Amino acid sequence: MLIKNLFTRPINRSINGVIKADQDDAESVWQELDEYVITRELDQHLRSFFESYLAALDNPQAASGRVGVWISGFFGSGKSHFLKILSYLLENKRVSREGDTRQAIDFFERKIADPMLAADIKRAIAADTDVLLFNIDSKADSGDGRDAILRVFLKVFNERLGFCGDHPHIAHMERYLDDQGKFVAFKQAFAEASGSTWEEERDAYHFQIDALATALSQTLGQEIKDADAWVERFENDFNLNVESFAKWVKDYLDKRGKDQRIVFLVDEVGQFIGQDTHLMLSLQTITENLGTVCGGRAWVLVTSQEDIDAVLGEVRASKANDFSKIQGRFKTRLSLSSGNVDEVIQRRLLDKEPEPKDALRKIYREKADILRNQLSFTNTGRTYKAFTDEDNFAAVYPFVPYQFQLVQRIFESIRKAGATGTHLARGERSLLDAFQSAAKAVSENTIGVLVPLYRFYPSIEGFLEGVVKSTIDNAASNLSLQEFDTLVLKTLFLIRYVDEIKGNVDNLITLFIDEIDADRQSLRKQIEDSLQRLEKETLVSRNGDDFFFLTNEERDISREIKEVDLTSADEARELGQLLFDESLRGQRKFRFSDNGKDFGLNRQCDLHPLGNRVDGDLLISVISPLVDDRDTWSEQRCILESSQGEGSVLLRLDDERDLARELRLYLQTDKFITRKNDGTLPHNTKRILQDRAEENRQRRQRLSASVDRLLREAEVYVAGNKLETKASSAPMLAEEALDYLVRNTFNKLSYIQHLSSDPQKEIQALLATPLTPGLGLESTGEANPRALKEVSQHIELLASQSRRIVLHDLAESHYGRRPYGWPEWETVLLIVRLLLKGEVSLIGNGGPLAPQQIWNEISTPARWRTTEIQKRQQVGSGELQKARQQFKDVFQKIAPDGEDTLYDQLQSSLASWESELKQWRVLAQNGQYPGLDEIDQGLKLVSRLKAAPDSFDAIQLFLKERSPLLGLSDSYGDLDNFYGSQKTAWDKLRSAQLDFQPNRPKLEKDEKAARALARIDEILSAKAPYNLIREGEGLIQTATQVNDGFLQEAHERADSWLVKQLDKVNVELDALQASPDQRNRSLLALQTLRKTIAKQRSLAHISQMQDEARELADAAIDHLHLLADQAAAKAKMAASEPAPKPPISGSGTLGLTVAEPTAPVNNTPAAVIAPAVPVKRRRIIDTQLLAGSGYIETQVDIDNFLAKLRKELEEAVADNQRVEIR
Repeated sequence: MLIKNLFTRPINRSINGVIKADQDDAESVWQELDEYVITRELDQHLRSFFESYLAALDNPQAASGRVGVWISGFFGSGKSHFLKILSYLLENKRVSREGDTRQAIDFFERKIADPMLAADIKRAIAADTDVLLFNIDSKADSGDGRDAILRVFLKVFNERLGFCGDHPHIAHMERYLDDQGKFVAFKQAFAEASGSTWEEERDAYHFQIDALATALSQTLGQEIKDADAWVERFENDFNLNVESFAKWVKDYLDKRGKDQRIVFLVDEVGQFIGQDTHLMLSLQTITENLGTVCGGRAWVLVTSQEDIDAVLGEVRASKANDFSKIQGRFKTRLSLSSGNVDEVIQRRLLDKEPEPKDALRKIYREKADILRNQLSFTNTGRTYKAFTDEDNFAAVYPFVPYQFQLVQRIFESIRKAGATGTHLARGERSLLDAFQSAAKAVSENTIGVLVPLYRFYPSIEGFLEGVVKSTIDNAASNLSLQEFDTLVLKTLFLIRYVDEIKGNVDNLITLFIDEIDADRQSLRKQIEDSLQRLEKETLVSRNGDDFFFLTNEERDISREIKEVDLTSADEARELGQLLFDESLRGQRKFRFSDNGKDFGLNRQCDLHPLGNRVDGDLLISVISPLVDDRDTWSEQRCILESSQGEGSVLLRLDDERDLARELRLYLQTDKFITRKNDGTLPHNTKRILQDRAEENRQRRQRLSASVDRLLREAEVYVAGNKLETKASSAPMLAEEALDYLVRNTFNKLSYIQHLSSDPQKEIQALLATPLTPGLGLESTGEANPRALKEVSQHIELLASQSRRIVLHDLAESHYGRRPYGWPEWETVLLIVRLLLKGEVSLIGNGGPLAPQQIWNEISTPARWRTTEIQKRQQVGSGELQKARQQFKDVFQKIAPDGEDTLYDQLQSSLASWESELKQWRVLAQNGQYPGLDEIDQGLKLVSRLKAAPDSFDAIQLFLKERSPLLGLSDSYGDLDNFYGSQKTAWDKLRSAQLDFQPNRPKLEKDEKAARALARIDEILSAKAPYNLIREGEGLIQTATQVNDGFLQEAHERADSWLVKQLDKVNVELDALQASPDQRNRSLLALQTLRKTIAKQRSLAHISQMQDEARELADAAIDHLHLLADQAAAKAKMAASEPAPKPPISGSGTLGLTVAEPTAPVNNTPAAVIAPAVPVKRRRIIDTQLLAGSGYIETQVDIDNFLAKLRKELEEAVADNQRVEIR
């Protein structure tokens, strides 16, 4: 029996698989109603809708908030068809075909088994209802912006009422005229004015402005100019909002009667809204207002995708929430599932007559096991159904159940990936079409065939983007390919974007099963060969076992990837990273379990070193299937290679067929993406590179797993032997091989018989409590005598060759490598033991390290490179004894016994001397203290002794410098005594010398004082005054007594003189009757000078101040006389005035205050009281001037002097002056 004869209805009949809202021709409507399948799911949705709808009929006001219906479903789920069927039922649409006329309900009477549901539908459609079905995208204008949804609703509403749909303001004018009952008259007037009907011209009314104004003027009885003005502005005056629209709908319903209803059925509203929040809110507002304003008589039914992300794109969370709010305004929610599609296809397309069904059931019973084996998938992300039983087989044959799920996923995934044009993306396709097309392709075959997946390709071919379609078309004309290759390519394209099913060979075989008894093995061979050809032509790419269809751009990128140049070193390096960094977990050291030593590792892959090679480290080498001369790596060569040099570990990996190809493709892809990927690439290229990067990540994981397995199963060769291991993991295998290598190539490893549990702590303990040299550490069992002797001999050999011995070189480079392999700290411990025996010394920072310094220098291995080892020379016992005695003689303390302890004490004592001498030197230089020469010589000697490089040289030099050291010892004693106890006496003596210096000429006239001062000078200038300083106190006392006597006499004379000068000024003050304030002013300078003289310790200064006292007295008296003269002149002037003023005070004298004149002394009086009786002026007679030559030698000289004096005195008396003789 042919396939086409199995079905109840002809499989080749024309079926309108894509339901369009505006497709309402009679043939299409009839088929849609006649073949509509009410599945179990649709039955429930019909019940839900009509329950809500009838509740609104019964109680319109209560239903005002329940007038929204949201119908959702994935692409191809039949939601648009369901919406259209609801429109037919609500309108109870009448349709005719071939003379037969039916209403919509007539088609459903035989489809609905439940009489209650049928009765509800009939009751619902009995009400008068206006049904407005439209696809919102096709009705919208591109420039409508935020009001797009409202304008579409108004447009379809206006069109239903016979008004203009394109211009809402024109429709508003028509509505007004209709309300006034003048719309018909207007159309007649317009026809007369324009010669055309209004319906023909209203969409282009701008070209009929005059006729429009004339018709309005005639119809409304207006002046023509008023009508013209109204026409000019009514577009701008028109204001559209949701409230107005809802009111117009209500007005329409009210006119038609209280039972009139209107239903807006909007297809694909979700896609139209997209991410525009304003459109979302507009739909919400329209639905709410229609419900409240119209009282439940206006309904809104919309369809949208179930997958909100698919509609909105990658929306932000806030916008997704906005979308869900809109859905919440639609109380009735109907969701169509993919199961609904399965049932529709089976009942509408695959329904069969009883006889074919029985035949198919029989086939299934015979072939059930075969079918289960044929239709199995591997590595899928979901379960794809096979036939469940014979009834299922009979229902879906010639298809397989998984195809209903898979084909729908193919449609969705291809659309999301952007491989289709706008028609498929907008839903202008149907799963029903796809299955009918596939069924028609096998319709001429007999029972037994199955529909392979590639049969579905023609159903979407017409919707594919050109670059995708051309790839497949070009493959068909490629002479290097076969026809079967094109079918494989189509199949890989269909599943290209379906993540749940992988394009591996097993799955492709299942998808290619085209008959029940198909040979899977033959298909496998055919498909594998085809994939090789397609991969060679870069039409598919491979990621492990999975193959992928490549578009033109993907193919170009794949071709560029294959052209990326690589070297064998690149591949070996990457393979080495997989081996060593991943499988062996980045192991760079091997710790030997017996002694805890860490051995460095040199690593190489296919003889290419990985990282820097370090001499002496262990070598682990891997020979992989990628090595150039793979065939030559026999067991004999591996044994030979592992025995070369000092021996190594060699791991030979088994062959792996895909390793080279996978590794090369991984490196090429990684290098290409790194070089190509930047921010300037087109979006599609970025997506392709992201896909390649993800594939490469998976490829890397597979490579890592393969390499790990190869390493676990590798042949192991160590130091010329093939090793049989028991390791269960790669790291354990490497550990076992390296352990064998160490045990068999380090023949002096056994010299360390006793490992220290903590060598660092042991070193610290030894350094803290050093052993006495010569006790023989080798006698203790734990000292490892063989190792100690080995180290001692090696150091002695290096020293004899005058080679520099560095701690790092011994601990890490020499004894850490073959043939020793000793732990580094064990070697350091041995060296410390030699140090404590006195055989070696450690040098750091340019000099030998004391035991207490050593740990700080060697505690960090990084410092070992700057720490040197010296073979020590030892002082003989005789010389050591001499040095101990000399130490006692020089430092006056007992010397220790050993060389090192003597050296330590010597260094400590010298350092103490040096510190003290440096301090004394500062004082000697800056404070005029004695001993500077001895200090400088001592510092030079100490410095030479301290600079000795080791104990041997230091003790030898110490003995050589015996005489200078003993001299320094004596000098040090004197200096220590001076700066410790005599310095105060010295400072006092120097201070006294300075104090006596001003009066020294006078003191030297005194015999006792002169001797004392001379002795002080001798002591202070002596080179070694230390024994003389004790005389200082007596000398100071002697000089002080004489000095104090001279000062007392001088102070008494000076004070007597000051009193005489004060008396002179007081006499003048008394004569002038000066006020107390004036008296203080005049005497202040003399009184101040008197106090200064009392404190003065210089005889010369005291004498000088006496002269200054007379000058001050003269200046004060002269100033008083000046003030008195000024006051007298002022009084005389005042007396000559007609009306003399009374006195200021009752003293009987005239008080005048005059401006203080400039005077040569400070604090001169500023005012004086003028006496009633004139005061005698003072005349000073200098007798030295009268004496002439200054000497009186004869009587004549006497007479002449007296004559002159008499003359001066007489003149003074005659002038009423007082005389002061000097």
